[in-house]
Parts: sequence; structure tokens; C-alpha cells
Amino acid sequence: MSTAGQVIRCKAAVAWEAGKPLVIEEVEVAPPQRNEVRVKILYTSLCHTDVYFWEAKGQNPLFPRILGHEAGGIVESVGEGVTDLQPGDHVLPIFTGECKECPHCKSEESNMCDLLRINTDRGSMINDGKSRFSINGQPIHHFLGTSTFSEYTVVHVGQVAKINPAAPLDKVCVLSCGISTGFGATVNVAKPKKGHSVAIFGLGAVGLAAAEGARVSGASRIIGVDLNASRFEEAKKFGVTEFVNPKDHDKPVQQVIAEMTNGGVDRSVECTGSIQAMISAFECVHDGWGVAVLVGVPSKDDSFKTSPVNFLNERTLKGTFFGNYKPRTDIPKVVEQYMNKELELEKLEMFVTHSVSFSEINKAFEYMLSGQGLRCMIRMEH
Repeated sequence: MSTAGQVIRCKAAVAWEAGKPLVIEEVEVAPPQRNEVRVKILYTSLCHTDVYFWEAKGQNPLFPRILGHEAGGIVESVGEGVTDLQPGDHVLPIFTGECKECPHCKSEESNMCDLLRINTDRGSMINDGKSRFSINGQPIHHFLGTSTFSEYTVVHVGQVAKINPAAPLDKVCVLSCGISTGFGATVNVAKPKKGHSVAIFGLGAVGLAAAEGARVSGASRIIGVDLNASRFEEAKKFGVTEFVNPKDHDKPVQQVIAEMTNGGVDRSVECTGSIQAMISAFECVHDGWGVAVLVGVPSKDDSFKTSPVNFLNERTLKGTFFGNYKPRTDIPKVVEQYMNKELELEKLEMFVTHSVSFSEINKAFEYMLSGQGLRCMIRMEH
């Protein structure tokens, strides 16, 4: 029986208010409109960004909302004007998009699509400003254009990467956010050379993916910086060779790193969102050639200061967004690299440290809030 063109009733985990457990509700999911696709989600995982917006401490509150943005699924139906996707395609919904027509999409140097770049405050679809989710006629807000904590979701076609159907969705779904963000920040933006030293600030999933990028690039020293000492053992599996806990020192961590490395590391990648870590990541790179890359998401009112002399001394500060990958063009290729063993699929499995059924989704939040593990895979039982 085809569901195309029909409203689908299914289960979704709804965040009704900030910081309160999600509630599994029956929601109505409208058919996709122009340039949209409806996707049956098979696997989704919890990322820190979901938690930030669920807590709504440094971010704008928007409730009720269906969170979730790291996922894998299968296209159920397509809206008008969609030509490059069809029902049955295996896809990764992605929190940022690629319209392929704006100046950013046409530039080789940018992945910041004018139409579909991340917008954390938007709770509706671009096409008509309306939500595709409702409960008894009450609209439920979207999140990052993906809202994957639902058995079915509607996504703009520009935010969907079509991938090899042979790829295991429960493994490669983590490429739709954190892992690509960290790995790409190193290989596409920091670009360490063979033999370089690299400091990674924050050893969560994104930081470990950044470390893996440094390892693949041939870095000789990979220094992990984290306030949680228990993360170091895990980090060794991703290439981290040394560990610095800022709490163990009575001087700024950038000074500690400069002393360890004879003047500073060649590259650093900041994956925490902490202003202090951003300053340290910039100030710990070597003058003359050091490059620091910011990845973490700060609170909206944050700013940081550093002496302009740090720039004059030929240090470079860069930012990146989704590892500089274009979602539709690049992510299918990254999946192919895993399928062809150019990157290690076992590494992806190592990122997934917990697994729960959809009905236990709140456990995933508990694991993350208590700092246990990296990614919790949520299995949607259709």
C-alpha cells in the first residue's frame, strides 16, 4: 500500500519544554511539498547540539519541537520538482544544505549555502513557512530542517545526501553530522602535513574524529586536551598520543602546550564550544605557520579576546562548518571511501558506544549528560 500523498501517522519523540524528558507521541506527518522528500528514519543518534537546544540554556527556546539531526533512512515519497531522489533511495538527512545554485554552492571554497545553511531558530519548512508535523492540529516545530527523532520526517531535497544502498545505515549515519564535522575540520581546513604536531581540544565524538583526521594525515604528535581524564584511553584508539588536562596545571594550557612542543603545535582543532578553549587553541599554535580551526558551537552572546600580535606573528585562525563538506556532493563520496576501505569502517563502529530502542530515547540523553560514551544509536522500530 502506497503512503505517497497521504498524511502518515507515526511515533515521534517530542520535546514539549526545555530540559524535560522527551515524550513518545503519535504525530501526523504531512506529505512532502515542492522540493521536499519524506524519509522513513531507520537509525538516529544523539549529538551534543540536540542537547544544547533541548536544554535551551545558551540558545533560543522553541517548543514543542522534534529534535534530531544525525540519522540514516530511506526515501518514502518525493514532492513536486524532486528529480534526483526517488522512493527507496538510501539517504542521510543533513542539518545544512546544498541548493547547488547560490554563490556559495558554486564556490569551491564554501559549503555555506545561502538557502539552506544551518538555521537553529527556524522551526518550519522553507517552502511555505509551515510545519509538516502536527498533533491534533497543533503544529510541532522542526529542528535544523531534519527532525530525525520521528519514524517519518520531511526534509528539503537540498539537505539529503543519497548514499550507496550497500552502506550499513546504522554505521554511516554518524557521518551525517559529528564525524564528518571533526574529520573534515582537520583534513579539509587545518590540513596538517606529514610529521606535524596537532592539538585537539575536546575529546567527544567530534574531537576524536578530528584526531582520526590528524592520524590519517600522518601527524607525528596528536595532543588531546580535555577536562575529563577518563577520555584519554578511548582517544588513543583514534591516534591521540599525549593528553593534557587543563585542571592539572596552574598556568594556561596554551603555555603548557607551547613548552611541550618547543614553541607551539603546527595545527590545532577546537571541538568544545568553550570560549576559553577557543582562545587556548589559537594561542597554542606556533608563530610563523600555526593554524587553529574552530569547530565548537558557542553560546549566542559569547565573544573572545586575544592580542592582535598573535595574528601579526603569523598565526592563522579559521572557522569551519560541517568540516567544509558540501552535503549532497561530498558526503556520498565519504561513504564510498568507507565502503572501499580507504577509511576504516571499524572506526565508525567505535564511535557508537551505546544503543537503545526508540522508546528508550531518554536514556541516550542520560548517557550524554553523564559523559558516558560517545554516540548512542537509537533504533527506530517500525
